[in-house]
Amino acid sequence: MKKAIMVMLMLGLVIACQKVPLTGRNQLVLIPNAQMLPLSFTNYKEVLDTSKVVRAGGQDDMIKRVGVRIQKAVESYMAANNLSERLNGFQWEFNLIESPQVNAWCMPGGKVAFYTGILPYTQNEAGVATVMGHEVSHAIAEHGNERMSEGLLANGLMQGGQLVLGSLSQNQRSQTNALLLQAVGAGLPIAYQVGRALPHSRAQESEADKLGLIFMSMAGYNPQEAVNFWSRMAKAGSGQKPPEFLSTHPSDQRRIRDLQSQMPDAMKYYQKAR
Repeated sequence: MKKAIMVMLMLGLVIACQKVPLTGRNQLVLIPNAQMLPLSFTNYKEVLDTSKVVRAGGQDDMIKRVGVRIQKAVESYMAANNLSERLNGFQWEFNLIESPQVNAWCMPGGKVAFYTGILPYTQNEAGVATVMGHEVSHAIAEHGNERMSEGLLANGLMQGGQLVLGSLSQNQRSQTNALLLQAVGAGLPIAYQVGRALPHSRAQESEADKLGLIFMSMAGYNPQEAVNFWSRMAKAGSGQKPPEFLSTHPSDQRRIRDLQSQMPDAMKYYQKAR
């Protein structure tokens, strides 16, 4: 029986390999969207229900306006590259949450949350587009699914290469929800975090930077603002960050250097969009 399960698992691992749009990196995605998206939408609603959502005003209008422009850019890019099927089931939503957290995120399926605490750093609409493009790119590249797949495997919650929600206990369901809301690596041995989860997360962050730069440019926002935004973030966090090998994100210097190297291509998209 154990041998049969291992065979099923290995077969699932082979079948579940796919490539990230634009970068071409191979990734492991074990959870079908038929399961992933409903789980994502439920968790997103729970976050909104337990948060102070900004329902009107200039800042909320800006978040929604930028979100729609980025959404259209994503849909255009995916259609041009014969990848529109990867957006099947997406239910785009853009919400601003009143909170001092300097953060924003996008769940699988296009569910975006911005916190008011990050707005002093974005400073303008193009800055918001930088963050929006980056976070949406995580969903387009299916980083959430990839991280959950690896985290569930590490926690023994995958069965036959697939998450079977109906067979999980309440505690296991809570673990699954937590993995969706947190980066893979939380609660795992430090050797796993440093050796696998953190370097992999840094690769995903760099992919989101690259994709996000393209999407904001296609949406008509000057990609140079991405360098300005990350420079402000670097200055704000100076002296407070761990060494890069212990971090889930690339170093500020590497991130800015990579963005600058990608700028010529991004500017071509921007010039077309103007």
